[in-house]
Amino acid sequence: MTRPSVITLDGPAAAGKTSIAHQLANVLGYVYFDTGLMYRAVTLAALDRRLDIGDEDVISRLAESVVIDIRPSAADPDAMALEVDGEDVEDRLHSGQVDRNVSAVSAYRRVREALTRQQRRIAARGQIVVVGRDIGTVVLPDADLKVYLDASVEARARRRWQEATRKGRAENYDEILAAMRRRDSIDSGRDVAPLRPAEDAVIIDTTEMTMDDVLNTVLRLVEGTQVS
Repeated sequence: MTRPSVITLDGPAAAGKTSIAHQLANVLGYVYFDTGLMYRAVTLAALDRRLDIGDEDVISRLAESVVIDIRPSAADPDAMALEVDGEDVEDRLHSGQVDRNVSAVSAYRRVREALTRQQRRIAARGQIVVVGRDIGTVVLPDADLKVYLDASVEARARRRWQEATRKGRAENYDEILAAMRRRDSIDSGRDVAPLRPAEDAVIIDTTEMTMDDVLNTVLRLVEGTQVS
């Protein structure tokens, strides 16, 4: 009997997935894999090539042609960095342009199908914590342990605003809240892989929890989920 080798963390933006998955992977000595960055990578590649984000066929063909992989980050060996066709794009995935266009790109069926294949290839290496919005439901439905982190949209917007403030970025809370509501609507309402917990996922509401509380809760789940 061993620990679960493939652990998925799904949930809406700013529910704590990235922070918890990163810490969980460090504690367990696993690989940390944020699949959302792959959609950002395709979006960035499309913007670099000056492609029309609204042209589903063009963007889908791009997603089907690029090779995306992960490796330890040069800035933080415990973190992951993304490569697109061998090029390091780590520092360019969170630009305002990418933020504004990634939801549209991630809603395209063929884009999701293409990236799902790549995500499964990476996850097959095992001993990995995989973060996203449809990992437990679509990408890795047979994962050993599935966790879904949730929180109120107000709490999530506040966290995002506080993060921006800590980093010295002057952002407006109301605008962040409105953008997050729009993102939630897109993610949960899309026809392809809508945001929802897997039937066998453990749902954790993080609204009133500290990140330490959430991490300890997930660690207890890991230790309690033994696989043969």
